[in-house]
Amino acid sequence: MPSSTRDQAPPQYTAGTVSAPRFEPSATGGAAAVASLERAPVVRPSLLGHLRIARVDHWVKNVFVLPGVLAAIALVPESAAPSLVGRLLLGLLAVGLVASSNYTINEVIDAPFDRHHPSKRLRPVPSGQVSIPLAYVQWLGLGAAGLVLSWMLGAAFGWTMLALWTMGIVYNVRPLRTKDLPYLDVLSEAVNNPLRMCAGWFLATETHVPPATLLLSYWMVGCYFMAIKRYAEVRQIGQRDAVAAYRRSLAWFTPERLLVAITFYGSAAMLFFGAFIMRYRLELILSFPFVALVMAQYLGLGFRDDSAAQNPERLYREPGLMASVFACTVVMAVLFFLNLPVLHTIVSPDFLPSLGR
Repeated sequence: MPSSTRDQAPPQYTAGTVSAPRFEPSATGGAAAVASLERAPVVRPSLLGHLRIARVDHWVKNVFVLPGVLAAIALVPESAAPSLVGRLLLGLLAVGLVASSNYTINEVIDAPFDRHHPSKRLRPVPSGQVSIPLAYVQWLGLGAAGLVLSWMLGAAFGWTMLALWTMGIVYNVRPLRTKDLPYLDVLSEAVNNPLRMCAGWFLATETHVPPATLLLSYWMVGCYFMAIKRYAEVRQIGQRDAVAAYRRSLAWFTPERLLVAITFYGSAAMLFFGAFIMRYRLELILSFPFVALVMAQYLGLGFRDDSAAQNPERLYREPGLMASVFACTVVMAVLFFLNLPVLHTIVSPDFLPSLGR
């Protein structure tokens, strides 16, 4: 892509105010379009706008904490203490507060770029519903509340939440702002997946650490989902200049490059998952068809116009995908605790010679 487009400085805000998106009336719109703009109400900062940028509806993503709890209970049975339920509820609240802090700074920093997106230009900040100075206070306040609660639940959980909050800065704020860098965009955002798994694990036990192969698999699955989201965004926006104005990291990508990246992330995720299974829980190999079905269906969403892949909070509207996710979750939960000695017999060294190896 030409450097002039890549190096273009983003639009700037005047401190404390954000004007709503402005559009030039088309040549065919004439006086009617001008009159429509003149009658448009003035948008001002509001409490609702500030609540919306906290994205509480995105707390559903904290479900990614639960596999960490499940894995800890399965691999470290003594972690299933009666106090776990209370710790889990408080832990989910802490994760939600830290996540909302990250969402807040994301909305503020990204607002100039969101103006170039066909739907995100209507978000609270670019549409003028948020006070920028108060948004920064909100970011720090939510982060502080989440971190204080996290440290009350234990040092390991507290460090994990601090890492999650720090990644929000790394991802969004210059001079780092990995969101603008090809591949690092997806890799740095998806690292929130293993951090959430660690959060669930450390809520259950702080005497052990989660297996690296499981964390790596969880990370690559997150990359897989995020790369599909990027692919769907590129397809929807279409024009290369508009894509670059919305997100600089996407300026380097073509749909073909994104599909190659999606294949890599999916393959790596299953490679690490297989390594984890062979070392810790062989029974989970039976869950492979269910995992593959979920990944295939999610990939299919990326090819739809205005798909839920761009807005994960809308995934509940996909009944086929939700049914597969539910079935996969149930199967994996059962296999974490169901012992099938015949599987261990089949892959044991004593059995291999009988296969002529």
